[in-house]
Amino acid sequence: MTSTFSPPELSRIIEMAWEDRTPFEAIEHLYGLGEKEVIHLMRRQLKPSSFRLWRKRVSGRRTKHRQLRPAGVNRGYCPTQYKHR
Repeated sequence: MTSTFSPPELSRIIEMAWEDRTPFEAIEHLYGLGEKEVIHLMRRQLKPSSFRLWRKRVSGRRTKHRQLRPAGVNRGYCPTQYKHR
């Protein structure tokens, strides 16, 4: 699985998985990895302690699952997160 992604793509997938407001569906839409595949990728790419911290952080988090989000939230990031330079 990881051999199909370049290092920058792997880095971006991991970054998106760590972000609180990026749902797993967004990762699936962009990279074709479902939630289970993202978990498997994170387990293989992170140190065991980092993986445990990540799992604790995302387990049950409403913003990581699109259907658990409030109806008005349709974006994956804060409007001020990515500022043009």
